[in-house]
Amino acid sequence: MRICVLSDVHSNLPALEAILAAMAPYDALWHLGDIVGYGPQPNEVVARLAAEGALGVRGNHDAAAIGQLPTDAFNDEARAAVEWTADQLSDISRAWLTDLPERREIADFTLVHGSPRDPTWEYVFTGRTARGSMAQVTSTHCLVGHTHVPMAYLIEDSTVEAHSPDGAALELAARRALLNPGSVGQPRDGDKRASGMVIDTDNHTVEWRRAEYDIGNVQELMREAGLPRRLVQRLELGL
Repeated sequence: MRICVLSDVHSNLPALEAILAAMAPYDALWHLGDIVGYGPQPNEVVARLAAEGALGVRGNHDAAAIGQLPTDAFNDEARAAVEWTADQLSDISRAWLTDLPERREIADFTLVHGSPRDPTWEYVFTGRTARGSMAQVTSTHCLVGHTHVPMAYLIEDSTVEAHSPDGAALELAARRALLNPGSVGQPRDGDKRASGMVIDTDNHTVEWRRAEYDIGNVQELMREAGLPRRLVQRLELGL
């Protein structure tokens, strides 16, 4: 079975379309939250994922956009974008986002946005945090987003191996793993292309893929919507 795993789409429909094309074919589509926020097309992105039958969890921007999380902890640009998003959401989009859980178990995978210890806010940037996070789950693998940086942490006993995607498939074997697909709609690893990953459960491998998309088009839509300039500019930097 080939599972397409995405995170942090952030209302960026062209990036979503591009990465879905790059990941095909796949048997299932999972997402790790922050479907909306930052970008200009929240309803279109929700509709596209719903049409795909995507399964996933809620991120902090999703929760804030539907009024289930205060925006006090957001920076000024993120707060402005999430408040704009809240005004744009259709009833259908709002209901779809509301139905998303903070945590989901599928087969031998735990899905969260941030981490199992704090699905909404904790960032997994280190091996130590990854090991602590895996102590909170019984599944073999945990899938997280939130950092906007693709990464894998392979955990065996007290040893943690960190792996950045290098274009080759990563063998999971029998090791426990915490895996991050990176961001579809707003990458922050210095690569502006949309990011996602494919898990092959038959061969026990994971592979990251990138996809080019029309960033200029998205930036123009953001300007027309009056979204913060810094959010517009960072798309072309991948930061």
